[in-house]
Amino acid sequence: MNIFYYAIAAAVVVLDQWTKWLVVKHMEVGERVGILDPYLGLLSHRNRGAAWGMLQGHMWLFYIVTIIVVGGILYYFHRHGREGGAAFRTSLMLLLGGAIGNFIDRLRMGEVVDFVDVLIPVIRYDFPIFNVADAALTFGVIMLILHMLLEEVKEKNKKKVS
Repeated sequence: MNIFYYAIAAAVVVLDQWTKWLVVKHMEVGERVGILDPYLGLLSHRNRGAAWGMLQGHMWLFYIVTIIVVGGILYYFHRHGREGGAAFRTSLMLLLGGAIGNFIDRLRMGEVVDFVDVLIPVIRYDFPIFNVADAALTFGVIMLILHMLLEEVKEKNKKKVS
């Protein structure tokens, strides 16, 4: 059963690393290829920091934090995965795959390859450039928050019934 969930994390890592390899191999840094211009494109970018380029050049911090995060994810997956249900386990594996995907970049190149460039049309917001690992991390966090909120509602309903 756990192998299915680990396959989710592995798929995230493989897709992440493959797409980043394609970008590095076929695009120059700073090159942009429009897909649905101006709202969606591929923009070859490198990030030596965390999300939105924060903490540039502090790789040692990212190594430590990633190792702690991966350990925490594995602990929660094995300790609380069964009681948390499928959505909980899936969210943890999305987080694991995303963390490992960006960790591989940091170890290999000292930077993370980002390439998805999105402009949100209504508010004309140029969203920070991201990659598959970042998307997996985002969806994993959203799923985890929804899971926690639903669990809280269940607990409140149990207390009302008793």
